[in-house]
Amino acid sequence: MSLLTWILLFSLVGGALSVIGAAVFLLLPGPLRTRLLPHAVSFAIGALLGAALLGLLPHALEGAGGRDPHLITGALLLGLLGFFLLEKLVLWRHCHSTECEVHTPEDSGHRHSAAGTLILIGDGLHNFIDGILIGAAFLTDIHLGIVTSLAVAAHEIPQEVGDFAVLLHSGFSTAKAFFYNLLSSLATMVGGVLAYYGLRDFAPALPYILAVAASSFIYVAVADLIPGLHQRVEFSATLKQVILIGAGVALIYVAHSTLHT
Repeated sequence: MSLLTWILLFSLVGGALSVIGAAVFLLLPGPLRTRLLPHAVSFAIGALLGAALLGLLPHALEGAGGRDPHLITGALLLGLLGFFLLEKLVLWRHCHSTECEVHTPEDSGHRHSAAGTLILIGDGLHNFIDGILIGAAFLTDIHLGIVTSLAVAAHEIPQEVGDFAVLLHSGFSTAKAFFYNLLSSLATMVGGVLAYYGLRDFAPALPYILAVAASSFIYVAVADLIPGLHQRVEFSATLKQVILIGAGVALIYVAHSTLHT
């Protein structure tokens, strides 16, 4: 299988199939869906942090060769600051619950429509960047690409559930919400193809792109997902969160170790 085929296939997994998975999730009975979604978010946190710190960043440092490692960690820092600024523009934050404090529409119909449009723009941008990161990971190592795609898929499903909820609340019909979300998800494949043709001849830049990819995963996990877990402070909920975060890390660790053996 060619490298481009790998990128297209796993960009599809990280994008379109996540939307379909979220749509299936929304078909579950309301009480069951409400109970499962926080667990999915906890698992996604572990997968994102595992992929960033056990996969992407080590490969970025290895790929730097004899260059100063501070350049790689500097790219990580700049990535974190960049995603902070994107979030300030309300283009990066995703909803991971059926109620989103950032994208909740106001009372007027115009603002309802604007909130739904904003979700689609932000989602398309996020998916496009995810595709570039998946492509860059595959250009570095096929196994790293697979691990990166798994992490993307793990956090995309709960995110898409939240985005669906905002679109429906913004006045979109169920069919239109699914169609536009699916269309937005195809930006992942566009980003992957762009990375394949635009980065394959720029190997020296790949370690820095992997560092930015790591910063993306870390930022989403720490800034968007973890704060939501603090809404549940009882010991039993905290224990479940820690176990599921550990399970997400373990999945990435096992996948990364198995693929390299």
